[in-house]
Amino acid sequence: MKRLRVGVIYGGRSSEHEVSLASAAAVLANLNPTRYEPIPILIDKRGRWSIAERPPTAMSAAEVIQHETQTSPDAGAAARETHLVADPTDETLVTIQPTGVSAGTDGTRALVDRLSLDVVFPVVHGPYGEDGTLQGLLELANVAYVGAGVLSSAVGMDKTVAKVLFAAQRLPLVDYAVVTGPEWDTERARSLGRLTTQLAFPVFVKPANLGSSVGVSKAGNESDLEQAIDLARCYDRKIVVEAAVSEARELECAVLGNDTPVASVPGEIIPSREFYDYESKYLDKGSELIIPAPISAAQTDQLRAMAIEAFRAIDAVGLARVDFLMAGDSDRVYLNELNTMPGFTTISMYAKLWNASGLSYPELLDRLIQLARERHSDKQQLRTRRS
Repeated sequence: MKRLRVGVIYGGRSSEHEVSLASAAAVLANLNPTRYEPIPILIDKRGRWSIAERPPTAMSAAEVIQHETQTSPDAGAAARETHLVADPTDETLVTIQPTGVSAGTDGTRALVDRLSLDVVFPVVHGPYGEDGTLQGLLELANVAYVGAGVLSSAVGMDKTVAKVLFAAQRLPLVDYAVVTGPEWDTERARSLGRLTTQLAFPVFVKPANLGSSVGVSKAGNESDLEQAIDLARCYDRKIVVEAAVSEARELECAVLGNDTPVASVPGEIIPSREFYDYESKYLDKGSELIIPAPISAAQTDQLRAMAIEAFRAIDAVGLARVDFLMAGDSDRVYLNELNTMPGFTTISMYAKLWNASGLSYPELLDRLIQLARERHSDKQQLRTRRS
């Protein structure tokens, strides 16, 4: 049987670049070589695409982050520049080789090869990859790809828009307020007054369009709040301020599927710090993942049902990890957020939740590729002309 050619896109122009490298390393190492021919496609921090001669190998985000800080050894050698062809042809990628005077030409680049891809696995986290921009390009190219489409990717990335859709489905949310960048830049005092009137301390402050807890802070007073918004403003033009949940327990559930999604067993995170920030996710060794979460059968059923409702609320397909907060003093559950392309290493919560639910990492990859191809095949039946 002919092997499927899978383009694994990773890296990207976001602060989650290093996490993406670790996710891609796991995917590339676990694709069944008898069924798939992987093509590693690196997007570097400048946004340049290339076929990596040395794809990433470190499957620990902490290891990648440490390496990137020094010499970036796992970024992959960018020998062949590549471009995704944004029209529906059989030639998905065009690769280009740099040339010089020694090659006997006065040009700087020469066409080397054209590649067709059967499916794309975009393991890109954060803006310019998980937010619908990359998905839009893949739609123009008319290639099957793993994960959420343009709309659900964009909505899943923007926490403020997602909250509107979650609220429309009556999913429980914490109280929150939104501050735009221009508002903060020009009316700081007025913004602080509005926020302290609307919400009681402590609060959490987040960039609206980012993941991996980058730029997230906890504020216990007005001075902390001002500093926290300044930090979040460095990453986004829209900031979310949320009421803290009393004695919060952090619970997560993985969702898989297209039209009939299913949810995994829930897991609980015990962060090494006060809350599950970037350092406790990727750098500290003290954080614990408890699977299944030590909650009642009724609470388990509630979380799984809510995860599927949230998945459908933003019209997601393929996969998502849904995060919840449970108040320790009341056991009340709040939907926190939904990630359409969660961390994807073999030790990431998404993969571990499915492993505990009976689906191994290689089997999970098979299922995601199957879902991508099924969705793409269904879409090809739709008319693009009136007659």
